[in-house]
Amino acid sequence: MVDITEAVRRIVRESGVDQGLVHCFVPHTTAAITLNECNDPRVVADLIAHLDRLVPWTGSWTHEGNAAAHVKASLLGHSVVLAVDGGDLVLGPWQGLFFCEFHGPRARAVHLTLQPR
Repeated sequence: MVDITEAVRRIVRESGVDQGLVHCFVPHTTAAITLNECNDPRVVADLIAHLDRLVPWTGSWTHEGNAAAHVKASLLGHSVVLAVDGGDLVLGPWQGLFFCEFHGPRARAVHLTLQPR
């Protein structure tokens, strides 16, 4: 899991959009995006550990190879919509935006769409 909050924040600020929405989309079936606590790295470690317990790599998968990565990505989701106000992301004090890679490392992208108000 990679904290991409500041990278997205920078793009929003540079866009000149003062108020509106930013849609963050991950176009990969074995990757996801999520909003969670960014202050304590143990939260990310716990999330990864529990996803691994919930969705183990070994098991009775009919899709061989990376089925667990597909399930984890589906559980977390492929997009997040955030409010923009004052040219910045509207986030809680402990919230961060995370790109989640479940079958990599690979070259990946996060697509952002800004919707001004």
